[in-house]
Amino acid sequence: MQTPRSFLPSVALLSAFEAVARLGSITAAAQELNFTQSAVSRQVKALEEQLEARLFVRENQSLRITPAGELYAREIGDALQRIRAASLNIRSNPDGGTLNLAILPTFGSRWLAPRLPRFFALHPGVMLNLKTQLSHFDFRTASFDAAIHFGHPHWPEAELALLRSEEVLPVCSPALKARAGFRHPDDLRQQVLLHLSTRPDAWEQWFSLHGTSRGAAHGMLFDQFATIAEATMVGVGVSLLPSFLIQQELESGKLVPIFPLPMESAEHYYLAWPVERAMYPPLKAFREWLVAESSLDG
Repeated sequence: MQTPRSFLPSVALLSAFEAVARLGSITAAAQELNFTQSAVSRQVKALEEQLEARLFVRENQSLRITPAGELYAREIGDALQRIRAASLNIRSNPDGGTLNLAILPTFGSRWLAPRLPRFFALHPGVMLNLKTQLSHFDFRTASFDAAIHFGHPHWPEAELALLRSEEVLPVCSPALKARAGFRHPDDLRQQVLLHLSTRPDAWEQWFSLHGTSRGAAHGMLFDQFATIAEATMVGVGVSLLPSFLIQQELESGKLVPIFPLPMESAEHYYLAWPVERAMYPPLKAFREWLVAESSLDG
């Protein structure tokens, strides 16, 4: 069944409306779009006539968006952004083959990025766009083809492929280790325990596995890997960090293991993608390569 034309306004009308709604001014919207004020005003009026809905209330020399207009602006803004992204992708790679990937920043920079030349050598026609995304999102409304996910194997409306597990290791600065003279895992409770927000119970689990004392492990909470790693290196406290992500710091001596007592995290790394995109050629190629690449790490 064909959609009635009244429900498919032109991009020009929608762009004019979205700009006026976002900027709150026909003058500002005209400057942004490089149109005259009268042209923008006519486009907004034409859209209202086509939708048979009032989007703005005109009061003297100003505009006030209506509740219906506010709702429509949010929906249209998301749609136009997706159109812009798709247009940019096709322009940068006219032959197609663009993959939009949401990544976790540290995994992306320290594990994935150094391996990407091998992927591009195998698939030179694929254009890979990377953007940091720390939490779940809805694939139906986001402009991503896939995402790197750390956690349990669950993502609504998506399929997942297991990439790898991780071990966390208690580490600190060399100066702190020399000063504290750690002898037993429970000695760490005398230090400031630094926590990653993605692994808030890690210290309690580690003490349960390797220590003797029980109870909450209080300390400082960090939501960024780079920040907690830096705080650990300057001696703020002790951290449980994924060993495969701190190889540079361990090799350089900026971080040192406190005890050779790692712990495997309950969560794992996955690649997630929407079910309907499973056979999209760039995604299929990247998924098969990424799973194979991950297997090399054991």
